[in-house]
Amino acid sequence: MTYVEYRQLNPFQRFAFNFKKFISNVPHAVANFFKAIGRGIVKFFVGIGKGFYNYGTTFVKGDWATKLSYLIFGVGDFSKGKYYKGILFFLVEVLYILYMVFFGWTYLKDFTTLGTIPKHTEPDGIFEKIVYGDNSMLILLYSVLTIVITIVVFAIYIVNTKDAYKMQLLRAEGKKPTSLKTDIKDFMDGKYHITLMSFPVLMIGIFNILPLIFMILIAFTSYDYQHMPPGTLFTWVGLDNFASLFDVVNNSTRARTFIELTEWTLVWAVIATFSNYILGMIFALMINKKGIRLKALWRTLFVITIAVPQFVSLLLMNQMLQSNGAINILLSYITGQNVEIQFFNASPLLARVTVCVVNCWVGIPYTILSMSGILMNIPEDLYESARIDGAGPVKTFTKITLPYMVFVTTPQLITQFVGNINNFNVIYLLSNGAPTTHKFYQAGYTDLLVTWLFKLTMDKQDYNLAAAIGILVFIVCATLSLIIFNNSKSMKDEEAFS
Repeated sequence: MTYVEYRQLNPFQRFAFNFKKFISNVPHAVANFFKAIGRGIVKFFVGIGKGFYNYGTTFVKGDWATKLSYLIFGVGDFSKGKYYKGILFFLVEVLYILYMVFFGWTYLKDFTTLGTIPKHTEPDGIFEKIVYGDNSMLILLYSVLTIVITIVVFAIYIVNTKDAYKMQLLRAEGKKPTSLKTDIKDFMDGKYHITLMSFPVLMIGIFNILPLIFMILIAFTSYDYQHMPPGTLFTWVGLDNFASLFDVVNNSTRARTFIELTEWTLVWAVIATFSNYILGMIFALMINKKGIRLKALWRTLFVITIAVPQFVSLLLMNQMLQSNGAINILLSYITGQNVEIQFFNASPLLARVTVCVVNCWVGIPYTILSMSGILMNIPEDLYESARIDGAGPVKTFTKITLPYMVFVTTPQLITQFVGNINNFNVIYLLSNGAPTTHKFYQAGYTDLLVTWLFKLTMDKQDYNLAAAIGILVFIVCATLSLIIFNNSKSMKDEEAFS
């Protein structure tokens, strides 16, 4: 289709054309996504290869102190007069060896089995005493900690060898190494970003990366309510937990639950995202329209709605929608009959529609405020030029307002979509997954994957299955986010509305 033919289409035809183009580009976008992953993997291994090459080259060209630094940390720096740095490197090596001897190796040696001695009893005179044996949880946890510490120490080791060779070259040029005072000044000036970011990076590693690695590894174990340490051991099971989620051949309850809840989660995410987006846009346009009075009042009302904590609104709506709640009482007064609509415990369709409607109630005010800010930033000159050219309200909206708002809010839309996939509050506090059914494994019809994961963890102690679901949810969210954003105009043409 030529540009002239495209311009002659009406707004609905253009939407259909663009939607068809987007759908047809999805396979290409997915292919490019996995190609990018492949290139990243190749680049990673190429970098490792270059690292080994540089490692060997440095050893060959190094003097005795540099070569000795490959065995004893800090010798190269210490021999060239960089005393404080050499001492620090040496202390790292000594502390690491002490850690491995007295603590780390105790757990790391059992990492492949996660323990072999279960809880048992031993004779103690005329009685028997309980001996707990190995603790699979502590073995896995401290093994992960030891592996991460080992990786960090290895990185310091590489820095130590490079620094030793650097000091060697510096001495060969007749220069002296910098003093401690000079290096401190440098870290407070030219390298201040390293000083500033060191503590946050350390905290991220301790409180984010370590638990994430631990959670991923749990998905490959048998850690559930039947294997709860210290009473019993759990072990590695490979991909069995993931296989149980896709075992449709044997009509597995877990597989049926996972597939149906995945379908509902994606449907919910689309409805929840675009209903809030479209309705919020309509209300924002109405409030910001010229001639509308009391604009400040309407905005204030929506701000007040947001000021009420979301969990309070959801719990209140949960009580109002009970069989003897305020909604049914009001309907009874209006109809003159006893009305007891089961919003959450009768029909799965009614329950799902109800949570979608209530989500609009708690979500639209946020969209209105963000849309209002965007509308007020659209240059008025664009509208004046459009009116001079004879464009009407519909034309102005489809050519100026909508493209500008979609361009600006694309990252927000992606964030909302991913947030709705993991929208724990609305589902758990409003319906708690009801109505329940024996067809699902520890889940109800309105449960999302994230609320099912929570129930598996807190109620059933199926930690391994919950971890596997968490990994799959992350893969889906990350893949969709990257593909959609990389194919959006916000990414491809950043200067379009500048």
